[in-house]
Amino acid sequence: MKKIAYLASRVTLPGSVVRRTDAFEHDFMMDALRGPFAARGLRVEDVSWDDPKADWASYEAAIIGTTWDYWDRLDEFLSVLERIEGQTKLFNPSALVRWNCRKTYLRELESRGAKLIPTLWLDTADEGAARAAFDALGADDLVFKRQVGAGAKDQHRLKRGEAIPEMRHPMMVQPFLPMIQKEGELSFIFIDGEFCHALIKRAQPGDYRIQSTYGGREEKITPSADDLAAARAIIGTLDEAPLYGRVDLLRGEDGELLLMELEVIEPYLYPVEGPELGERMAAGVARRLSF
Repeated sequence: MKKIAYLASRVTLPGSVVRRTDAFEHDFMMDALRGPFAARGLRVEDVSWDDPKADWASYEAAIIGTTWDYWDRLDEFLSVLERIEGQTKLFNPSALVRWNCRKTYLRELESRGAKLIPTLWLDTADEGAARAAFDALGADDLVFKRQVGAGAKDQHRLKRGEAIPEMRHPMMVQPFLPMIQKEGELSFIFIDGEFCHALIKRAQPGDYRIQSTYGGREEKITPSADDLAAARAIIGTLDEAPLYGRVDLLRGEDGELLLMELEVIEPYLYPVEGPELGERMAAGVARRLSF
């Protein structure tokens, strides 16, 4: 049986002493992939992306999965991906990852027609720049996010006049939109450019972060034709369809969907809400490997 590497991290692999509280999502992904891949003669093996003993040439392909520590080791991560890509097929490819790893990619998508929340980019997020952001964006309630980051790590929601915490990374700043608490964030999963499933992610009462680490919860939805069209338009901005991608959108007060993220590196793809995900992923990889 030929092998497929599912790139994980030491903080998501089973048995790790430093395993993340949301690493059960890694288990859900592995459970979803193993059967459909095995039916095509492919064995999926989870392996840490930074494992020095990994023989990448022994795999037919590598899928970037729960590499949920890369944002603190970005240069090393990108270097390893290029090395893997030199020895086997990599999904998604390293050039796409390099483009997507800094949230400044959103500016390019905006130039292609994507609708964004008004955003201020701070390469140096010192106290003066942070306080000036309130006037620049005309808002009294702001969210500061790392330009390279995920999972709301080092993210801050600040109101005008509050103490400014130390922010050592380049940040992006956006007005807080109450709709994240009223409706939630909409996620659309695409495999090989084709729509797979959609869900809504809601924060627990009193919070605004929708990740499971903070008590967020998910519910599968059947999106409206207009909402699905908005998500399709975002994935369609890419020059070619990636093996997998997740489009995260938030509804503005006027009802128009605004792009939060186009995740094509290591997004969780919510197989519980989309039980067809494993089959679609296996079929997509088989097509790309000409099996």
